[in-house]
Amino acid sequence: MLIGTIQQVWRYPVKSMSGQRLKSCRAGLLGIAGDRAWAIRDETSHEITNGRRIPVLIQCAASYRDEPIDGSIPNVDITLPSGVSLGSDEAIIDQVLSDVLGKPVTLWPLQPSTNKQHYRRAGVMARVAGQLSRLASFRALLTALTVIGGKNRRIREKFSREANEPLPDISLLPQERFEFVTVPGTYFDVFPIHILTTSSLKTMSSFNSTAVWDVRRFRPNFVIATNEELRGLPEANWGGRNLKLGTMELHCEIPTTRCSMTTHAQNDLPKDASVLRSIVKEASQNLGVYASVVREGRVSEGDTVELI
Repeated sequence: MLIGTIQQVWRYPVKSMSGQRLKSCRAGLLGIAGDRAWAIRDETSHEITNGRRIPVLIQCAASYRDEPIDGSIPNVDITLPSGVSLGSDEAIIDQVLSDVLGKPVTLWPLQPSTNKQHYRRAGVMARVAGQLSRLASFRALLTALTVIGGKNRRIREKFSREANEPLPDISLLPQERFEFVTVPGTYFDVFPIHILTTSSLKTMSSFNSTAVWDVRRFRPNFVIATNEELRGLPEANWGGRNLKLGTMELHCEIPTTRCSMTTHAQNDLPKDASVLRSIVKEASQNLGVYASVVREGRVSEGDTVELI
């Protein structure tokens, strides 16, 4: 079924910083080459961090000096909110980023997946949570467990849910995410590809026309300009289906559950909490879909997209 064409292609060299719009890209099993190949580590919490925890990160931008090829991780140039730019290979980079972000941080390229400690959550319970999450019975109880006591508060804070709003179903998350901040060997929150459609953006704008429903709030890899007959939130129903785009094939995994990342100011986009409130109310907390790569290939703007 032909559903539309590729309108935009995005890559994010540094996790949670503004990305690069590309005309085309090549994607392997770990996503678009160079996507989220760098990340910021919070040296106070001793964890990889993100724009939800440090919103100023989203106001920084990163770009590669050279194209990532065959798994290489080239240096990046980072532009700070002040307009000052400096490179990842400069000796002062960690100190400057710490000053801008307001806490001690370090900039890291991807580490091998065998370096578990680099990716592991801080706290003595991280390993225990990882072991328990392998049990089907535990995962089945996760949704109920999140509403008990302090867990309720922590989950609400993590996903920026108000007291009268539902909590997301965290049992859908990959097992690794209960022990690690990101899947080891990657800086992805869950899966390597994120897809969003113009139909969904248009639909959300109809629910909340005062908000700016700019794709940059949602950090997709591929924006699909959907055909006129596709309305509403089409990607919400793609779980378990495959997409063919360009010469690549993807498997749609789970809906993209949204948090405060969508609300923070970035460049010319104002801070707007109503964006998340609308997604929670009108889109069952989700906007977009995560996907894994089934067949490597190249994708360019204008390529057709087929649901198979």
